[in-house]
Amino acid sequence: MTPVLVERGDLPVILAFPHTGTHLPDAIHARLNAEGRILRDTDWHLDRLYDGLLPGASVVQATFHRYVVDANRDPSGQSLYPGRNTTDLVPRTNFDGVAIWREGAEPDAAECRERTRRFHAPYHAALAQEIERVRAAHGIAILYDCHSIRSAIPHLFDGVLPDINLGTDGGRTLAPALEKAALHIASEAAGLSHVLNGRFRGGWTTRHYGRPEEGVHAFQMELAQSTHLVSETPPFAYDATRAAPLRAVLAKLLNRFSALAPTLAGGAA
Repeated sequence: MTPVLVERGDLPVILAFPHTGTHLPDAIHARLNAEGRILRDTDWHLDRLYDGLLPGASVVQATFHRYVVDANRDPSGQSLYPGRNTTDLVPRTNFDGVAIWREGAEPDAAECRERTRRFHAPYHAALAQEIERVRAAHGIAILYDCHSIRSAIPHLFDGVLPDINLGTDGGRTLAPALEKAALHIASEAAGLSHVLNGRFRGGWTTRHYGRPEEGVHAFQMELAQSTHLVSETPPFAYDATRAAPLRAVLAKLLNRFSALAPTLAGGAA
């Protein structure tokens, strides 16, 4: 199994999918408990949601599940949200705080390092290579990090998550013009709620690669799964009718990012 799939495009926008993969090596799958094998925290059908919205965009997609190792966590193990409930580089629990490994089968520190080497590192090597290729071609690269999550997870956040969660780490990871465009489009999305830099302000990928002064702009889009799934419980089926209005919003946003890129080439804000 290759840990990452890359589809090279000719536009300045790169779509990254760190959490749509469902592959687990047999030896790892066998150690998950019944809850873990549900793979509840997958970004279900997110690649289908974005399919065809921006023809010509590059795509970098992890094939392994986040329970193998989380491709959107700091490889050092440092928490993204100090003081708040979250999951680790190699998760011990799901988002609800429920154990996912059979008792006594939890991965130890050495195994976590090996998984990081085998899966996390190749994914980010491919992503970094694509960013550099796109920046060399266009003078700018816009990394759009694609995520989704269940809309209600009391262990992680209070209440119900907004439908559209824009993450720019307080405006540090991309040009103001891109942040302004994203916020404007989200605010005009009829029937869909939104927030900028709320509970999900940008994960490790966004914060690590976002260097607008160097021509690399990074943006995280976290979507509530209620916007495009029949149900946020198994079997997590895709709902094309429910997803259609959201797809229109996402297409508008992605095309706007691509159109703005030439005006920002070279790192200008």
